[in-house]
Amino acid sequence: MSLRKITQLVPAMEVTEGAGVHVYRTIGTPARRNLDPFLMLDQFSTDNPDDYIAGFPEHPHRGFNTFTYMLDGHMQHADSMGNRGDLEPGGAQWMKAGSGVIHSEMPQQISGRMRGFQLWINLPAAKKMTAPAYQDIRAAEIPEVTDDQSRVRVLVGTYGGKTGPVSDTDTRVEYLDVTLPPDQSFNHETAPQHTVFILLFEGTAAVADTPVPAQHLAVLGKGDRLTLQAGEEGARFLLVSGRPIGEPIVQYGPFVMNTRAEIEQAIADYRDGRLVQDVSPG
Repeated sequence: MSLRKITQLVPAMEVTEGAGVHVYRTIGTPARRNLDPFLMLDQFSTDNPDDYIAGFPEHPHRGFNTFTYMLDGHMQHADSMGNRGDLEPGGAQWMKAGSGVIHSEMPQQISGRMRGFQLWINLPAAKKMTAPAYQDIRAAEIPEVTDDQSRVRVLVGTYGGKTGPVSDTDTRVEYLDVTLPPDQSFNHETAPQHTVFILLFEGTAAVADTPVPAQHLAVLGKGDRLTLQAGEEGARFLLVSGRPIGEPIVQYGPFVMNTRAEIEQAIADYRDGRLVQDVSPG
């Protein structure tokens, strides 16, 4: 077995999204445009309502999946499929944009802490124009694996004999929220062909003896296992992996396709009211 080591530390870049929401982006920046199959990773974390109150009014997507995980706060989702869902502490949402969806994510609070993550996951060319889909996941639906050394919430994939509520057959994503007490280690086997990253968001830690700075994403190199050591404050981090698609990525804002012509078609479809359409499931 070979140990995965850090190949890149990606600093978070503060950007403004939606109608003025402040987020910290790691994947999807000049330092890391994408990390196949992952397209973007945003973290939002603030106690200031001015940073989130404007929310994300209606906007389009085509060609990929989004996965939102809320730690603190309350957002409401609504979309052109007729779905409505509440994203509350500990809950998550999986949305396949597919051929096209228009949705909004709006705060349901006027004060207090808002904290969570949104990950964009690419779809293979054969699935980009299939019907959109949506899954609302309550906190109680997310299994946990606990022992004296760790607490692991299994959002996507399988860990410790427990399987998360989201099934991703296209890229086989594994998405774990791991909490370690001070000075404890975490060891985990990973599929050798998968892309793997870690986002440390509480405490301090090192991967294969290399410290991970605050507000940085750690991209891990090839291997089939990883080891992370928490510091004296303990650590909490996202461990995410997925099978690369290996296809061209052409992105224009909320549209991610394989060619420039497909992007131009998506823009025209949205402009002319054809983005949301009836297509066969897939």
